[in-house]
Parts: sequence; structure tokens; C-alpha cells
Amino acid sequence: MQTHAVTVPSAVVVNPSKVFDPVELRQTVSALLAGAGWPAPMWFETTREDPGRGQTRQAVEAGAQVVFACGGDGTVRSCAGALVGTEVALAVLPSGTGNLLAVNLGLTHDLVAGVEIALQGGLRRIDVGVVGDECFTVMAGMGFDAEMLAATSEATKARIGWLAYVLGALRHLGDRPMRVSIRIDDHPPMRRRARTVLIGNVGRLKGGLRLLLDAEPDDGTFDIAVLTPRTLGHWASLAWAVARRRRRVPRMEVFQGRSVQVTSNRPQSRELDGDLIEPGRTLRAELRPKALWLCVPEPDVAEGAS
Repeated sequence: MQTHAVTVPSAVVVNPSKVFDPVELRQTVSALLAGAGWPAPMWFETTREDPGRGQTRQAVEAGAQVVFACGGDGTVRSCAGALVGTEVALAVLPSGTGNLLAVNLGLTHDLVAGVEIALQGGLRRIDVGVVGDECFTVMAGMGFDAEMLAATSEATKARIGWLAYVLGALRHLGDRPMRVSIRIDDHPPMRRRARTVLIGNVGRLKGGLRLLLDAEPDDGTFDIAVLTPRTLGHWASLAWAVARRRRRVPRMEVFQGRSVQVTSNRPQSRELDGDLIEPGRTLRAELRPKALWLCVPEPDVAEGAS
């Protein structure tokens, strides 16, 4: 895919519930694109029934070459799912509390700078995870992480930001572990008593903590973290080691693979990029390498020349 010419049809998919001033957003984005010689973008709003996938498909069918996703992690994930396997690039304009893809790839939270990244034409192909008919760009998880998300209210997130997740986590530190079988690629299944299993495409968590030190979004593999703390002391040791970015973290094992199936002895909470999905006993993820074009600050010379 080549870097963008001066006349690039684009679309903005916006989650109105995540935007403080929709009128200002529209005026700012339109003015920046017009100033760069781009035509006026198409505009689509997400709904409760369709958080972005359908709108993004409409944009692609209408000829968009760049889709701006303006919202939280759920909006970005939905837009990305519709762009997987296409030559249309995703530009992220974060406006939620998490924005983990933006955090992991060094994308700005400033609206003007975010639009300018797309205008500069830097592109990077990233891997995407697939669970059923859903995609994820950051992480999929079963167990404690999903329980934490379920215990975190939107009102608390709006008031104190990502620290709200800490309060949600505290409510579930003492929950009993799940018995899981974990099969990675064609290797024999492993059995663990785990609190959570995370399948990561990138390594940073909410609050900027880097859980998976080696995870890169374009390295062609998942990094799978299996967390097995049983006491508050275990949790404290694990959290301290993660905060210190130590390579060896107590009560955590890390594996790599392109296909992962986690099977629990009982139904568990599950999540994709911070979005809760239906609880279930199984979480199966497949990697699609370099399946999504993403607008990034620094042009990737190798990819941009392809």
C-alpha cells in the first residue's frame, strides 16, 4: 500500500457517547483534512446495536481509503474488525478512558495531532486476533481481567479514569481460581489453576503497565500470560514485579503461539480489548498476521514501499 496522495477519500466513525463536543470534533477534523487537500470526509455515528463495524463497512463500500475511529477501545475494535484483510487504513482518534491500542503504539490522544498522523501517510501492518466472528487488536482474556471489567462502572471511569479499574480489581482478588486446559498451536494441552489467561497482541495494560515485555503487534505471534496467584501476597508480588518491569514475574507464565484454546471447568467471564463478551467455558483465538493497515507517527519504510 502506498502512502496517501493529497486527495484521499476518508470517513469518520464516531461514538457520540465518548465525544465531549461533537460539533467541535466535526469542524476540527473537516478543517484539517480540507487544509491538506483531502475531500470532505463521510461521517457515521455508532449505535448501541452496531458499535462501528457496519458503519465502517459502509465507508469502505463508499470508497474510503482511510477510516478514522473516534471513540474508546470498543469503537476501535469494531472498526478494525471491518477493515481486516482490506487495503483501507485505520486512523485512531482516541476519546475513551482506555485506548489501549493507542497507548501500545504511541498514538497521540490529541485530536489535531491524531489527524495529522494520517495526513503524513505513515503506515504499519499489524496482526489481529480472531475469536469466533469477532476481532481484537490488543488482548483477549478469560477470568479475572474480565471480572474486573464487569465490576467497573462507566460512571466511575468517567470520574477517575483508568484508576476505576483498580477498584473493580479489588472486588475480585479473593475469587477462587479456575481449572483450565490451555492448548497452544499443536502442543499438548497444559493444565493450570489460573486466575486469568490473557492472549496478547501487545503488551501494555491500562495505566501504562507493561505485562508482556516481548509482545509486538506485528511479530506474527501471540504472547499468552497465565496468572496463578492464590493469595493477596501473591497478587502483591506479581503487581510489584510487573510495575518494575522484571522479566521474571512470580505466579505468571508466558508462552507464545498463533493459535490458543483455553477451556475452563466452568463458565467464565471473557473479554476482547476491554469489551465483555458472552461468558463461556472456552476461549479460542487465532492470529491473522499483518491483517490490518494502521496509520502511525513514523512511516514504516519497508511496509510503505510494498
